[in-house]
Amino acid sequence: MLIGELADRAGTSPRTLRYYEEHGLIRPRRDANGYRQYDDAELRVVHEIRTLLADGFGVDDIKPFVACLRAGNSAGHVCPESAVVLRRRLAEVDELLGRLTDVRERLQDQLKEIRCQMTP
Repeated sequence: MLIGELADRAGTSPRTLRYYEEHGLIRPRRDANGYRQYDDAELRVVHEIRTLLADGFGVDDIKPFVACLRAGNSAGHVCPESAVVLRRRLAEVDELLGRLTDVRERLQDQLKEIRCQMTP
């Protein structure tokens, strides 16, 4: 399929696909006239990329997941290299949750203080 068809089927733009290609995440073939040609496997890779980006992963973090899919695995997260990235991302999320919990508690305390000052 051509880049426009892949973009339509993946719900993205040709420009985004070229960006993924620049970063080595997708691999088109080139036909005789230089057009990019993609097989159905690339659609699966693009879906994986988009899901991981939506979950806050960076482009470099995504590479092990793509390599895992290209190795014939049923999912990009089942390889040891992907597990390393998952563990690191989980630690980042846990740290963010801790900071957000602290902020939430401070806000609740401040609101509680306001309510106490306003009630006679």
